[in-house]
Amino acid sequence: MDNEKILKTAHALADAAREAVLPFFRTTELQADNKHTDGTFDPVTEADRAAERAMRDILAETCPEDGILGEEFGNLAGQSGLTWVLDPIDGTRAFLSGAATWGVLVALSDDSGPIYGLIDQPYIGERFEGGFGHATMTGPLGTKALRVRGDRPLQEAILFTTFPEVGTTAEGMGFAELAQQVKLVRYGLDCYAYALLAAGQIDLVVEAGLAPYDIHAPMAVIRAAGGIVTDWRGGPAHGGGRVLAAASREQHAAALEVLSKVP
Repeated sequence: MDNEKILKTAHALADAAREAVLPFFRTTELQADNKHTDGTFDPVTEADRAAERAMRDILAETCPEDGILGEEFGNLAGQSGLTWVLDPIDGTRAFLSGAATWGVLVALSDDSGPIYGLIDQPYIGERFEGGFGHATMTGPLGTKALRVRGDRPLQEAILFTTFPEVGTTAEGMGFAELAQQVKLVRYGLDCYAYALLAAGQIDLVVEAGLAPYDIHAPMAVIRAAGGIVTDWRGGPAHGGGRVLAAASREQHAAALEVLSKVP
């Protein structure tokens, strides 16, 4: 495995996605299509599609033997045993609203899950990456190492999720029980919440109903920064679904005590 090539490719993908999406951000002309037909709203925009096309074009040229799993254009099988997992805009609702909490997700994974991940916020110029023994953040103030904040009692923890309802009724009730035990709860940051956890700003992210492309990159970044990412029963999370990300074993165990009881 050529780590240098992987890093170079991942940053090239993120750079291409930045260039593709920023012309659409905070423009009044941007239109959204609804992926759902059941009355709920799950938007996709030309910015999503343009970013994923740009990333796939690079991979077709530089890594044709690798597979690709992307949110907008599905799965392309590879021969190398490695798959690039792409979410061109994680947080399209935020993107449509003009809030700079969406991000571009790039991960490289094998059958066991992600081995490298990158979370990029193009508008504010922050990039978080983790894998191959390092975890770093680059932004307007320069580059620094990423490190989770470590053990704190649950009653001192800061907890994030994207949607107040979290998932099903049962999942929402489990989250509500956990939320009553922490110091602060905030909503709506999509992938940026995972970046904040890796940067040592918050303690827990709890979500449900995720797809693999939602979590592969955040998993890699958080684990490289010393954190823990599992499902709600402590098992593997790279398949999506219910996800618990924690800054320490203490917080992870305390959150599992609540969430593992959700049917």
